[in-house]
Amino acid sequence: MKPLTDCKLYTFVDTAYLHGRTPEFVAQQLCAGGSDLIQLRAKNSSPDEIRRMAEKILPVTRAANVGLVINDHLEIAREIGADICHLGQEDFFDAGFKNVSELKTKNSKLKIGLSTHAPAQAQRALEAGADYIAIGPIFATDTKPTAKPVTLEYVRWAAANVTVPWFAIGGINLQTIDEVLAAGAKRICAVSAILNAPDVAKACAEFRRKLA
Repeated sequence: MKPLTDCKLYTFVDTAYLHGRTPEFVAQQLCAGGSDLIQLRAKNSSPDEIRRMAEKILPVTRAANVGLVINDHLEIAREIGADICHLGQEDFFDAGFKNVSELKTKNSKLKIGLSTHAPAQAQRALEAGADYIAIGPIFATDTKPTAKPVTLEYVRWAAANVTVPWFAIGGINLQTIDEVLAAGAKRICAVSAILNAPDVAKACAEFRRKLA
């Protein structure tokens, strides 16, 4: 995969939005549309199911030089040789970890990304050595219906204060992306706006053009 600093478009194979398509087909479409990173997120699947999906997606992302991110499941990320594991606040800090180095085995190239929902959480994630952080949810989103939007104020704060690559996430679509970029974001995550589109590759390419 390319360096995180060069990654702009972060997309998802989210099992809640497959609409009958296979995970590897969606991954192919995301790669074709210009994704830099693809996260496998399968909240209601067993670890064995997630491992099988990841093993089918990995050859697709490798062939396209796209980074594969495994959500929540550190062991699966390690076992299959994924590029990144993404963890929420509760999976990292609430589990007693203080630094991402605690999760990295010797000679491992696995990167760790952390979710953040406020400046204090971002500061803590930076101090913990996160390779990147997610900033959000910027707007209300069906992907995380109970999460309170952090608004564009947090994006402006991140643009001024965050020193590692960071991605704005949450309710970002082709109508809202311009104001997110105007607030200082250079990298974004898009989930339902791409996965609910009739043509995933085309939707991806439209986001890519906006980011250019």
